Amino acid sequence: MQIENKQVSTQENYVPYFFQRFLWWLSTADAAIVMHCKIDRSKYAIVGMSVLGTWVFATLAWMYFFSTVVNNIFSVVFLGLTMGAIILSIDRLLIKGMNTFNKKQLFPFLLRAALAITIGTFMAQPALLYLFDKEVHVQISIDNEQRKKEKKQQQDTVFSQQKKELLLNKKNIQTLLQQRYQEVATARNNFIAETDGSGGSKKVGLQAIAKAKQQEYEKLNTAYNELLIDQNKQLKSIDSTLAFIDATIAAEQQNFNALLNDGFLTRIEALNHLVENNTALKFRYYLLVTILLLIELMPVIAKMLLPTGTYDEKVAAIEAIEKQMLAINMQNELSLKKLYSQLAFDNNTSSVTSFFKNSKNIISKKVDLHMEEWNENSQQTFNGVWKNVQKDVLSKPEN
Repeated sequence: MQIENKQVSTQENYVPYFFQRFLWWLSTADAAIVMHCKIDRSKYAIVGMSVLGTWVFATLAWMYFFSTVVNNIFSVVFLGLTMGAIILSIDRLLIKGMNTFNKKQLFPFLLRAALAITIGTFMAQPALLYLFDKEVHVQISIDNEQRKKEKKQQQDTVFSQQKKELLLNKKNIQTLLQQRYQEVATARNNFIAETDGSGGSKKVGLQAIAKAKQQEYEKLNTAYNELLIDQNKQLKSIDSTLAFIDATIAAEQQNFNALLNDGFLTRIEALNHLVENNTALKFRYYLLVTILLLIELMPVIAKMLLPTGTYDEKVAAIEAIEKQMLAINMQNELSLKKLYSQLAFDNNTSSVTSFFKNSKNIISKKVDLHMEEWNENSQQTFNGVWKNVQKDVLSKPEN
């Protein structure tokens, strides 16, 4: 019997330490109530630990995420702590909404689970990027090289028609020059053969036929030289345009290469490529995603699995009492207002009755006074006297 008294006394005088109060706060438990619930103390401390783990994980995950897009370390820490606090608020909201009455309802649980999974899926990405950082950067290098090739192909496609036309014109010019050169060479050979007697008329020396062939050769050579000068200008223009196109493509390619980075989306894409192309990584990837999702779901799961204890009963009882007291207070307030209104009505009724009762003799005297004035002033009409009586004596009904 003494032992029981000692246990009860210890329970009533229990003082939680600071960290335990902090865990209760994380689990949304009221310390003033839960400290008197011996079994529920540890239960809500466990829930608080799960919320603490999710909070820390979310903060670190968001810090790593912001480190991929922000270079300032102070901004990374501030933004990570801010987003961690937001996730903490959401988790506390989720478990606060789970109580004895809706704990076994499917729809509220599915709603909370969907929200937790959505948050957990996003937070899992930075964690996975951190775990596979080396492999991801190797894949980023491969992906960037592929992007360079695709960009080069796109640029070539943009200028392909223009380059094709320029190259065709260049080829036609070169073909024309080659033909004209062959004509000049043939004329020159005919002229030489005619002068040395190896061809034509077989006469040695500059005879009439040789002079004619010389004139033909000189004429073709002059025309060829003029054509060569004109066509060389066109060839230089074509080469200049082709060089400009190549320089434009090279500059655009260089600008594109400068834009390549290892930002968050680039890392995510590289991670997806790793998962698609690596069977060994694929299994571990989905396993890690599941584990990281469970970290985010821990508070909801802990709240669902732990049985209902005296804390929930006390909270429900206190809430029921507060509702009853609210209803009683509202009824009492309404009764007081009705009583006040009735007493005010009674008091006003008495005042009005007394007023009219006491004013009866005064009104009678005023009427007599008006009648005496009418009697003394024979010019005054009845209607005029009546209007004066209405204005000075008669009361008006309340509007």
